[in-house]
Amino acid sequence: MKPACLFVVAAAFAAFPATPHAETICSIVEDVASGKTLLKQGDCDRKLSPASTFKLALSLMGYDSHVLLDESKPVWPYVKGYSDWSTTWEDSAGPRLWMEKSIVWYSQRLTEALGPAKFQSYVQQFGYGNRDVSGNPGKHDGLTHAWLGSSLKISPVEQLVFLRKLVRRELGVSDIAYDMTAKIADYGVWQSGWHTFGKTGAMPASRIGIRNDRYKMYGWFVGWASKGDRKIVFARLIGEEQKIPGSAGKRARDAILADLFSKPDGI
Repeated sequence: MKPACLFVVAAAFAAFPATPHAETICSIVEDVASGKTLLKQGDCDRKLSPASTFKLALSLMGYDSHVLLDESKPVWPYVKGYSDWSTTWEDSAGPRLWMEKSIVWYSQRLTEALGPAKFQSYVQQFGYGNRDVSGNPGKHDGLTHAWLGSSLKISPVEQLVFLRKLVRRELGVSDIAYDMTAKIADYGVWQSGWHTFGKTGAMPASRIGIRNDRYKMYGWFVGWASKGDRKIVFARLIGEEQKIPGSAGKRARDAILADLFSKPDGI
């Protein structure tokens, strides 16, 4: 990236605060082909739960193992007692709806279908974060909870290591797994010409086990984008000091997508 362009991007990030009482912990952007860091601001080595950004990895696992079949199948029914933090999860769902509505119970059905050995093998194969899927101490719940404020941790820098391998198809899964994951994580093409893909994630500090944390909520958005021959990967992590209606992950998403892709010369 030319220095002038880097200035434009840095200025754009400064111009879009996530929301009042919120702070951008990290914004990071890398070029896929060269691995060159185009932007790095904040504490990008901070390890936290991936929360629902882990669905990108789960999608690759699901399609590679044929547990997930296409954009709409399998359809699994909601059963009373499933994780239902959102009322929008109380319906049957297929892969696209799972990704769109970030349905936790569908992720848990998927990992149960994979089984502990295969699930752990994929996490190791992907080199995902700290690779720890043991779950909460003494609860033996890693198969269904490792990525939900539990043992699995990842930093923004490590998110980009994973995403770069995803985009370069270096994770050792089938072509259909890469293709279908891109389809259900597609955010469309911006007027600037960038085609964007990604996943939100959000987690209360109380669930992460951080005491006396200044933040009440953390929000992620991680993804990749292409324009012509160019491909980039990016991540934003935010912290919110007060409880704010709506999703911290969606606020992180809206801010970074606007920062990077709303202007033709943004990145």
